[in-house]
Amino acid sequence: MAAAQLYAINPGWRLILVDLGLRPADVLRRAELPADLFGRERATLHTHEYFRLWRAIDEESEDGLTPLRIGAAITIEAFDPAIFASLCSPELNTALRRLAHYKRLICPMVLHLDVDPRVTQIELEWLDATLEPPVSLVAAELVFFVQLARIATRSRIAPLEVQAPHLPEPLAEYREFFGVPIGRAERPRLVFRAVDARRPFLTANESMWRFFEPELQARLSELDRSATTAERTRAALLELLPSGTPTMEAVAGRLGTSTRTLQRHLRREGHSFQAILNETRERLARHYLKSSRLSGAEISFLLGFDDPNSFFRAFHNWTGTTPEQARQAMGAASGGGAS
Repeated sequence: MAAAQLYAINPGWRLILVDLGLRPADVLRRAELPADLFGRERATLHTHEYFRLWRAIDEESEDGLTPLRIGAAITIEAFDPAIFASLCSPELNTALRRLAHYKRLICPMVLHLDVDPRVTQIELEWLDATLEPPVSLVAAELVFFVQLARIATRSRIAPLEVQAPHLPEPLAEYREFFGVPIGRAERPRLVFRAVDARRPFLTANESMWRFFEPELQARLSELDRSATTAERTRAALLELLPSGTPTMEAVAGRLGTSTRTLQRHLRREGHSFQAILNETRERLARHYLKSSRLSGAEISFLLGFDDPNSFFRAFHNWTGTTPEQARQAMGAASGGGAS
């Protein structure tokens, strides 16, 4: 798996768990992870391992309030350097832009940011769409962005809107924290008032940012170098497919190379662009069919096909069956159904 698809684990995790009243050793044992994980330098976890860690924390906590407790326990000292550097920003909009740029140093996620004169909106997208993140992890991400704004401004900033695919429980506790009810949406989303997004950070420190930025940029370059071309191509496709531009030209542009160079590197690794595109589309199609009620036409759109018939033909070529037949078979195998 590409380094860009790994979750970074820093020693601050141990401090946060202790502040939560949990024993790190018990959490790691329940998650079936190495006992020395939090003591390793630049430790990382694959997606399924990281999600297991979160479920273990939930099970040790038992009350569903883990994300809120983590938000309350967060201190500047416990932040990852990429997050700490964002606190040096002059205001929230700049901090979010920096986090959007460096977020993949921490986890395989894209932060979609939209700033206009009235509001600032952020939407979270996990790059690996084949595994659904735990409800508590999604809630913790939303809590984090609000808590970041509050810590930096020393003001109880409340977002205008908070949305998530699944609502955390107990819902009343989360509503009290955010100051607004949580709605449902396909992706986690926060909307801040423009006046709050421009509120000065009391933690602003431009000289500290200039100190951090070269190191963060170096780590980002190292992350790209450590991934194979095939892995980087898959990661780019996961971002490009919903936009309907999963072409070699678009991927090459995203990776900062030419199509000829991209082809050459893939060939050297024993891959072809079309094979990676088909594999990525098939994996996502199976996930959507198993885990959602999306229609074939909607899945076709998310996979970047020009029309549903093209998706149906491609799916039949990959699997020898139709999308609906595959959905029924997966539903029967799991003892239920998504449709």
